[in-house]
Amino acid sequence: MKQDDLGLELSKRKTRKRVFLDEMERVVPWGELLAVITPHAPVAKTGRPPFELQTMLRIHFMQQWFGLSDMAMEEALFDVALYREFAGLGRMSRMPDRVSILRFRHLLEKHELSQKMLEEVNATLAAKGLMLKEGTAVDAALIAAPSSTKNKDGKRDPEMHQTKKGNQWHFGMKAHIGVDAESGLVHTVVGTAANVSDVTQAHALVHGQESDVFADAGYQGADKRDDAKDIQASWHVAMRPGKRRALDKTRASHQLIDQLEKLKASIRAKVEHPFRVVKRQFGHVKVRYRGLAKNTAQLVTLFALSNLWMARKRILQAAQA
Repeated sequence: MKQDDLGLELSKRKTRKRVFLDEMERVVPWGELLAVITPHAPVAKTGRPPFELQTMLRIHFMQQWFGLSDMAMEEALFDVALYREFAGLGRMSRMPDRVSILRFRHLLEKHELSQKMLEEVNATLAAKGLMLKEGTAVDAALIAAPSSTKNKDGKRDPEMHQTKKGNQWHFGMKAHIGVDAESGLVHTVVGTAANVSDVTQAHALVHGQESDVFADAGYQGADKRDDAKDIQASWHVAMRPGKRRALDKTRASHQLIDQLEKLKASIRAKVEHPFRVVKRQFGHVKVRYRGLAKNTAQLVTLFALSNLWMARKRILQAAQA
């Protein structure tokens, strides 16, 4: 049976994936990001000309949005017309293969362009009044890594480590982020092995212009560490859960302390939003590569894209005004 017999107008239907890509088309600052990459782009002296940088950047972003490996991305470009349309590839165009996709990613990693793209995205958002400088909330989340030794080396990734959270052991890395306390947009990303304590990275997650820093109980003592002595901000670190449970709620002073903890928690909750977007919206729950550098570069890109996703409605509303 033909599609026409079913009365389906597929050309007019907008799927959720198309709506998503239409929104990203309008909110990603393509020109600014390409300006970051262009100085490092390779120039082909012989052979076939390289693919356009914008095409490769769009493909790279689709990999992050839809959780596709290099092989899966190559095949998706052949199978999904929407992906080809977004990448600017015509029906008869030469398609980038997995090697081209891999080389572009290595280009970004070699020149640390993911960090520069995050900075460019944040500069664009700040210019639109979507990022403020008054406060920062910090937190960390575990990203799982394969613990299997069934590979050519017969070993787990030596740069990943295990750590215990509650009563469960986890193997992988940690994504440490600093976010704007007002908007929840990420301004700093640090990747470490999973066994690195959260408090040791606190100083690296502030930008230096904030007046207040909010953190959970895992950052107790962060303000007293030598690496944080030059940070002028006031630290608002959560009380340890056991100590808070021991408060006598019948006493007015303890009620006030409990209310203060609730207020700090409500502000600190903003730091959870980017993790939700990266893990649930983009499906990044397990590292894709071996080594911290490659996986951290991917995380930086993911959080840059999460900023655009979280701010998209405000950007689009401002564009229509």
